Amino acid sequence: MNPISLFVALLSGVLFGAGMNISGMVDPANIFAFLDITGDWDPSLAFVMGGALLVFTPFYHFIIKPRSKTIDGNAISLPTNTKIDRKLILGASIFGLGWGIGGICPGPAVASLGEGSITIISFIASMLIGMKLVTLVSNK
Repeated sequence: MNPISLFVALLSGVLFGAGMNISGMVDPANIFAFLDITGDWDPSLAFVMGGALLVFTPFYHFIIKPRSKTIDGNAISLPTNTKIDRKLILGASIFGLGWGIGGICPGPAVASLGEGSITIISFIASMLIGMKLVTLVSNK
């Protein structure tokens, strides 16, 4: 990676991590409160997602989509597979179940690694092991 790519990646990660920490979305209690629609429901996660979409949507349509190259000059490559298959449904279901049971999502988990929580470190380690296992057993 060239220095511009590294800087863009670092800036994106810092902004994402700061947003997750400031909004409190690194705390599993906030996720559980959002998912508890029959109890003491907390809609703050919806406002965080909505705020992110309000910022991203115009940037995507007016700055990202019209471009043919990235900031560092590489060609933009978009996925061509639009098929909704068994692997996609199964993977999304497992992700959703894990998120709902643990209240931790990979992005906010990485953003909260600095806390040194054994729970977060265990989550990241388990996630990496799971990703490696999938590559070992999948047909691809």
